[in-house]
Amino acid sequence: MKGKIIKGIAGFYYVHVADDGHTMGTVYECKAKGVFRKDHRKPLVGDDVEMDVLDEAQKKGNIRELLPRHSELIRPAVANVDQALVIFAITKPQPNFNLLDRFLVMMQQQDIPCIICFNKQDIDEEGKKEDYRAIYEQAGFRTITVSAARQEGIDTIQELLRGKTTTVAGPSGVGKSSLVNCLQSGTVMETGSISEKIERGKHTTRHSELISIAQDTYILDTPGFSSLGIVSVGEGCSWRNFIRSLPPFEKYCKFGGCSHISEPVCGIKAAVAEGEIPQIRYENYCLLYDELKKSEKILIMSEVQNNLGEKIQRDHCGSNEDRRFSCVEHAGDGYGQRCLAGGGFPGKSVQGSHGKKGVEFPAQLAG
Repeated sequence: MKGKIIKGIAGFYYVHVADDGHTMGTVYECKAKGVFRKDHRKPLVGDDVEMDVLDEAQKKGNIRELLPRHSELIRPAVANVDQALVIFAITKPQPNFNLLDRFLVMMQQQDIPCIICFNKQDIDEEGKKEDYRAIYEQAGFRTITVSAARQEGIDTIQELLRGKTTTVAGPSGVGKSSLVNCLQSGTVMETGSISEKIERGKHTTRHSELISIAQDTYILDTPGFSSLGIVSVGEGCSWRNFIRSLPPFEKYCKFGGCSHISEPVCGIKAAVAEGEIPQIRYENYCLLYDELKKSEKILIMSEVQNNLGEKIQRDHCGSNEDRRFSCVEHAGDGYGQRCLAGGGFPGKSVQGSHGKKGVEFPAQLAG
């Protein structure tokens, strides 16, 4: 029997099996076969699986096969997502565009299309919704404005989600839970048994889970986020993904590989000055670029320290047999950190094979 994992908690996986479309299907509580652990494979929410029914009355089953994935997200850990719906409020709270751009970059890194939804248009007294839409429509993102309170624009969202698995994300206070409830309208009562089995709360998201809102249509309700760190550096790094979402002015840059920060004759900076690229998005790009360059520098320094530390251990800490001890071969040479040769213990002074006490990493490794 084929189904889709909609939730996983403490080794139990809840598999939704669709039927002919007249009802919302059935959920089975399943365990995964031990062969998955042996092969270092872990079922994820969103996985399509083959399962065996062990007890039809109790709705118990066993997952025997994980079907191929077409996508996999790291945060949240979920498989087979087709697109992302990111929700921000037009006001109360004011949108955090830096956080929004970080989310868009994170999705672009994983080749997941994004739909941007601005909620609370019913209290948009300053008329900001068209300005916000223009910022991101110009960058090629599908952008919509809705009101969960008045259920305005819900039909548009449902049409965009139809037949897809969509991860829904947004910071606290933007009305994400209200929108999710609107999208479930008409299905929550029908799927009472499903809600009871997976013990899903109405307003609090503690675990990532898929919610079936129509035939072959799922939304992934994820815990709210307040900050996102971008960790990719080097080839295909995040700031390059950001540039992909800006209008194509990079071709007017004088230098290949232009960072669009300090170089002269930069097409991106010229477009910002002329209003072709919104100033807020360029500022977010600069912040992201600076963060990534700092992360890259820290990563390089860490690799240098590790490589040099290993060399010092090989050169000065004796044989493999002695590496379970700490030693201080060069105590007077400005060393400032205890060298752990293999299984040595921090702060423990022992007699090494050199007949000397102590250990120290060179000063250039400290800090």
